[in-house]
Amino acid sequence: QVRLVESGGGLVQDGDSLRLSCTASGRTFTRNVMAWFRQAPGKEREYVGAINIRGGNINYADSVKGRFTISGDNAWNTMYLQMDSLKPEDTATYYCAAALNPPNFTWIKAYGYWGQGTQVTVSS
Repeated sequence: QVRLVESGGGLVQDGDSLRLSCTASGRTFTRNVMAWFRQAPGKEREYVGAINIRGGNINYADSVKGRFTISGDNAWNTMYLQMDSLKPEDTATYYCAAALNPPNFTWIKAYGYWGQGTQVTVSS
């Protein structure tokens, strides 16, 4: 089992920055890929970005590329999502997820471990 806990959400203004954290515990060998997803009210959960913590390759959704950055501590027990130049359309609940070997980083069904989510609200 892998337990994921997100933190760092809040209310910010258009153009501000925010850093989310995801703390992982449990059987770390079962999570090669860690990802961020988000879900806005009335919308489906969507992919934000992910990293293969063994190989180091990172991928971002086009909507956040150049504004959001994924990083982590040495052991990847904590993953971060640095969000810069935030826009009102970034308002959502942000979820941390982990998977062993998803065929595609964006495939939500491949992620078996999820956090409870943290709310990010960007006001205009």
